[in-house]
Amino acid sequence: MALRWIAPDFGGPEVLTLVETAVRPPGPGEVTIDVRAAGVNPADYKHIAAPRGAAQELPLPIGYEVAGVLSAVGPDTEIASGGGTAGDPVVAFRIAGGYATQVTVSAKDVFAKPEALDFPAAANLLLAGCTAAEALHVVGAAKGETILVHGASGAVGASVLQQARIKGVNVIGTASEANFALLRGFGAQAIAYGPGLLDRVRTAAPEGVAAIIDTVGTDEAVDSVYHLLPDTSRAVTIVPSDRSRAAGITALAGNRPESAAYRDSVRADLLDLAGEGRLVVPMARTFPLSEALAAIELVRSGHPGGKVALIP
Repeated sequence: MALRWIAPDFGGPEVLTLVETAVRPPGPGEVTIDVRAAGVNPADYKHIAAPRGAAQELPLPIGYEVAGVLSAVGPDTEIASGGGTAGDPVVAFRIAGGYATQVTVSAKDVFAKPEALDFPAAANLLLAGCTAAEALHVVGAAKGETILVHGASGAVGASVLQQARIKGVNVIGTASEANFALLRGFGAQAIAYGPGLLDRVRTAAPEGVAAIIDTVGTDEAVDSVYHLLPDTSRAVTIVPSDRSRAAGITALAGNRPESAAYRDSVRADLLDLAGEGRLVVPMARTFPLSEALAAIELVRSGHPGGKVALIP
């Protein structure tokens, strides 16, 4: 038997319930993972907020990414990175029901855990990392270009900074002054958001910015596209709004087929970068699995100070 958080109905985090449930043994193409850490992301609670189509059946599982240890492997099955036997440390993304002590999932979504990452960090690498990779891909960020990243100290923003540096892309990142050291540590030029932002960007990039990535969804971010970017096809947001749509800013979402396909295609590459120490996960804190609601509230605050993990 395993413990697992589920949503018996749609709504806020308060609908979540911790239940005891049997975990089915893995069949062909599946593995069972003893969860050591589950990543906590905004996508988790957004997933249970309201119906998104007939395919969603209640109760809903919650949690898209985990790190743990293989406890069972289905017949004639290998994980995505090859091999896989009981006792191996692994990372899994994109799965359903990661807020649990044990899960049975498709082996195609399971990879060997990089030794460079502990379980909490490994459980928080791929959702943000894949989103960041897609954002850089869609805006066509190229070596030598300068791009603007709104919310650069957040989970997706921090991954954008690191992946951009690897590609040789220069980044100007907006953040509060308290987070400037984080941005600079990842090779970005840090500027404060708020009044005067456009002038600060123009001073930092006299020749202009080639693309804009928005991870916060503010009016300020939309305005920057209007005033700083002649080609709006090179702007993306992960927090779309009526104003961003009117501005022609491309919205990214992991539930869109084209986004899902691209994000799945880069998982192994991101894990390799993490294994080489070139992609790290800034962590804020961990919570016991039983305190999932408190963990979600910290993430919902918008200022967790890094990634958050649940520890069974």
